[in-house]
Amino acid sequence: MAILPAYVRIAGELRELIRDGTYPPGSRLPTISRLCELHGVSEIVVRNAFTLLRTEGLIETRRGGGTLVRGRPPARRLAMERYRVETDPGAVPATSFTVDHHITWRDYRLDRSYSRRRADKDLAALFEVEPGALLLRRYFVFWARGEPQQISTNYLPWSLVAGTPVSDPDREPWPGGTPAQLAYLGHPATRVEESVRSRMPTPEEADTLRMAPGVPVLAITRRMFSGDRVLEVCHDIVLPADRVILDYSIDL
Repeated sequence: MAILPAYVRIAGELRELIRDGTYPPGSRLPTISRLCELHGVSEIVVRNAFTLLRTEGLIETRRGGGTLVRGRPPARRLAMERYRVETDPGAVPATSFTVDHHITWRDYRLDRSYSRRRADKDLAALFEVEPGALLLRRYFVFWARGEPQQISTNYLPWSLVAGTPVSDPDREPWPGGTPAQLAYLGHPATRVEESVRSRMPTPEEADTLRMAPGVPVLAITRRMFSGDRVLEVCHDIVLPADRVILDYSIDL
């Protein structure tokens, strides 16, 4: 069996102590000098172990505050049932995002930017239309408890939304989200398709979502249908992989 480098071994021991709760979120790890003493290694070895854990998103170093275990936001569970809050809204304003994050409407923040775009080859295929079709592009950053949690780039046919409140960014956030908007336009969603993949974030995504180095994202492409017609495409919904659990159920 290959002998692991010392920094990998030390990182592994610290990783297990973080995962089993010995070092809970927000707690301070032993100092570099203390770890050097415990393991009989040089300072550079411990620094390399910290670098490995930092790229995994497990720790962060603060000036004057030492090396801390990163806090974990409440895990988000994404399932198809989550859209029911948007197709059958209650008396209190909500969307699937506010339900996922257990926040009230007052705690919900949605940054947005609207523009018109022509469908490229990929978007045209998702909409099942010819390239060049005019679309409304809506770029959203979703916030919960003062932290950015999700990016969504959403497209709607311009012929469907032109001149309606749905094309007005000042009307956001809209209780019930996109399904409620489609219902308002007279085309309630009847089916949702999602395709999930993982990748590394772009520098802009990592900066916007305040992600730790080395953490991948889940990128979800979503299509909403009304009958046989595709009326909405999200390409993509971007979620930091260390903040989310995808939880699906299938009725047989």
